[in-house]
Amino acid sequence: MSSITVHSVPNRAAGFLLFVLTLALCSSGTSAQETKPAAPPASADAKDKDKAGDKEAPLPADARVAESMQLEGKPLHYTVAVGALPVYDNAKKIGEVVVTAYTTEGADRPVTFALNGGPGAASVFLNLGAIGPKHLRFGEEGDSPSDPAKLTDNPGTWLDFTDLVFIDPIGTGYSRSLVPLEESKKQFYSTDADIHYLSRIVYDWLVKHGRLGSRKYLVGESYGGYRGPRITHYLQTQLGVAMNGVVLVSPYLNPELDGNGDVSPVPWMLTLPSIAAARLEREDKLTPEAMAQVIAYTRGEYATDLLKGRSDPEATPRIVKHVTAMTGLEEEFVRRAGGRLDAGAYLREVFRERGKIGSVYDSNVTGFDPFPFAPEQRANDPMLESIIAPTTTAMVDFVTRIVGWKTEAPYHTLNYEVNSHWDRDSRALRLGAVPDLRRAVAADPKLRVLIAHGWNDLSCPFMGSLLTVDQMPVMGDPARIAVQEYPGGHMFYSRPGSQAALRRDVQAMLAKH
Repeated sequence: MSSITVHSVPNRAAGFLLFVLTLALCSSGTSAQETKPAAPPASADAKDKDKAGDKEAPLPADARVAESMQLEGKPLHYTVAVGALPVYDNAKKIGEVVVTAYTTEGADRPVTFALNGGPGAASVFLNLGAIGPKHLRFGEEGDSPSDPAKLTDNPGTWLDFTDLVFIDPIGTGYSRSLVPLEESKKQFYSTDADIHYLSRIVYDWLVKHGRLGSRKYLVGESYGGYRGPRITHYLQTQLGVAMNGVVLVSPYLNPELDGNGDVSPVPWMLTLPSIAAARLEREDKLTPEAMAQVIAYTRGEYATDLLKGRSDPEATPRIVKHVTAMTGLEEEFVRRAGGRLDAGAYLREVFRERGKIGSVYDSNVTGFDPFPFAPEQRANDPMLESIIAPTTTAMVDFVTRIVGWKTEAPYHTLNYEVNSHWDRDSRALRLGAVPDLRRAVAADPKLRVLIAHGWNDLSCPFMGSLLTVDQMPVMGDPARIAVQEYPGGHMFYSRPGSQAALRRDVQAMLAKH
């Protein structure tokens, strides 16, 4: 899943997004997230560590193990390696980034680097949920966090056509800062610094393993989708390493799309198609053809009527009638909203009679609302609440027992402290990743970009990427930047059919460059 985002948005619920932890920061600022519960007070030990830096025991040396699986009826043998790469500020080691790499034997193997988001999310969601050779079920309706965290072979893995390197940014997974908190904020928990040190980790891994000559790809989910274009361009221009392709999964690309919903129609254009998609899915009517009609209405009559406002007394009634029919919501609810559907309000309304709330990551994945009579959502996102335990348990057991990388350090699947310390005021964050996406594509006429979304995602709605890419100039082959949508939500890859379709689309992209 890819994210955490605790991001306050007027008249919207804020959230701790995972992939995953990015989520609330996503390309639509219309994320419907609940304000996260207050973090527990820092212990005396934690306060001492803030003053003195990390004094914990050294991380273990690299460990590796040979594994195998059956994929499409054939055996696939691979090696799993877990280890830490240092981060330096001049000659001073200031952090350690833990990576999990899956490699197989073979000439001319490509390598793909993978990151989730948050900020504050480990890469476990892409690893065990989407593209790694091991798979854990999570992010589906009815999941229980106390179910056994059982790993199985992953039929959707990309390992047969590319080696995979999963990077956990500082403060996530086992990766850690070795400097006090205030310096950590400067070196790791700010937008530009994050891009710079993570780019260097990609570079250092390539050098360490003699892979600079390999074809290279980058996949980022949620806030990792913000990182993707920026790391790609930084590698191109500052470190001299060029990516062949980039895959952005449910990316947080363009935060300024969500500006001023009192005047601009765009914030409401982002949420409506995903709400309509969720309704179509519940009725087993979700098809590309049905969604094409939703998108056409949203880009056309809906946007025009929103812009007309009171200049046309019939505009709002037309909106209310059409939106009610598209979404299946009660007409009174739609009328009171003027056809402008706030994600947070919708997620509480759509399942209210069942005492449940929908997830901002996929509104058809629900949980019980523990505060149903409160004026605002007071619980964390139901999907996030259900995935932290199984993903953490599965990853820790895999790394320590199967791979044999033994450590007593805690594993941070979603780190709320990192998220709360993140510098969100930088101009770079407000601008989003689109400027770097444009520059990277312009600089390399062969670079290919696949932007992948689930239709039901309200944290990073697919419509934001469609509108963004439509406004980009055509630089050579227009198919070099493609937006693909799939059934499901932010973690659409939890649906086997969508995961298989993503695998095919990525395989086709790698075959072209």
